Amino acid sequence: MPSFEREFAVKRTFKAKLTADSGGLFFEVPFDVKAVFGKARAPVSVSLGRYTYPSTVAVYGGKYYVPVRREHREASGVKPGKIISIRLELDETKRDIAVPSDLARALVESAGGKQHWQKLSYTRRRERVQAILAAKRPETRARRVAKAVAPARDKR
Repeated sequence: MPSFEREFAVKRTFKAKLTADSGGLFFEVPFDVKAVFGKARAPVSVSLGRYTYPSTVAVYGGKYYVPVRREHREASGVKPGKIISIRLELDETKRDIAVPSDLARALVESAGGKQHWQKLSYTRRRERVQAILAAKRPETRARRVAKAVAPARDKR
């Protein structure tokens, strides 16, 4: 996006407390996300200090929350219980993830595999790819590739 358009992008800065629950870390968004960003589960760019990452606003019990995954906690240095300054900006860039060659091959070989993959949310695709890439043994990787393709096979 050209810089002059970015200046007019929808963004909000606020302070929030980082809360831990069931091993996850998140913060509550203190405004009506749907009114500000146009939809409740808005894709956003989250800035915690100088660290920025993409996320999606979650809605639970009529309140808005943004998760802070471990990789983002470590990179930004935030800790549960601390009140920090946060900037949320509507993120309208296309989100996609590179598919490893073994998964791509399995999706092509599976009837309906590519179509099923395209229907998954960015988050689900990212989780599956990260699990495959994190495998240390070839057997584990092959099992995770098969598991990622299995839902498409089950729908036949």
